[in-house]
Amino acid sequence: MRFADVRRATTPYLFVLPALGLFGTFTIYAFVLLLTTSFLGWDGIYPHNPFLSFETFRQVFVGAQNYVEVFMDDPVFWRSFRQDGLVTLLALTFQNALALLLAIAVNRRLRGVGAYRTIYFIPPILSEIVVGLVWSWIYDGNYGLFNQLLDAMGLEGLTRDWLSDPDTALNALAVIHMWKGFGWGFVIFLAGLQTIPEELYEAARMDGASPWHRFWHITLPLLWPVCIVVSVLTILGTMQIFALIVATTQGGPGYHTEVPITRIFASMLGSSRFGYACAQGIVFGLILLVVSLVQLRFQRRVA
Repeated sequence: MRFADVRRATTPYLFVLPALGLFGTFTIYAFVLLLTTSFLGWDGIYPHNPFLSFETFRQVFVGAQNYVEVFMDDPVFWRSFRQDGLVTLLALTFQNALALLLAIAVNRRLRGVGAYRTIYFIPPILSEIVVGLVWSWIYDGNYGLFNQLLDAMGLEGLTRDWLSDPDTALNALAVIHMWKGFGWGFVIFLAGLQTIPEELYEAARMDGASPWHRFWHITLPLLWPVCIVVSVLTILGTMQIFALIVATTQGGPGYHTEVPITRIFASMLGSSRFGYACAQGIVFGLILLVVSLVQLRFQRRVA
């Protein structure tokens, strides 16, 4: 084989090599390190590096003990899944319904429609920390805007510190998350609506179809694949909520707003249990993988 042939055959792989190096370093190597650490009872301090020698590794090796504790002796971790599931359910219903309604509302020739599209997309691009701090002020029990509004309406009996009350903290947090996240669904729904031929609606109007019938028989069936995509992104995004909780409740009061990622964070930095936090992370990742596979299979069936 001539040198020119060898160069022609190997050149594409040389271009891919830097990307493979980055992927191997920051994905494959990081995952192997995470998986290995999940079998250690390491506090992140001593030994400084448990992988320096076999002796140091053996000192902190605990086998499957971390995983046994995750499944058998950590009710707060599994409670965090239930609470995250509730926020996810609210996002799938109310958040996506609002996004779809707003997308339908602006998918027409109206004066200033471009401004509405921009305004609706502002919340998703804001920093979660900033959003959390602003909404903490809105929900504040002493001088919050929401309580002042209730007072003005004569509903002072309903006022409370919304993020500190165990009965309302999770729902109040869900409202913040939905307010910030509906813009992503709005943009995707709007893009999907613009692919539906206008001729279908014109034909339906000529046949006397009402707006509801046009939505039910034209818009929804043609938009169904987009609905599946939005649902998948909503579930994965809500299951990984973190910064918003850190900026508002830090998982409190009394674990009532804990979600899996904040629980893992608390195990690692709050309790200095690096090995156990890695085991929680592996379990959480596997659950997300199962959820993703189920949704992809459902999407293929629908398609």
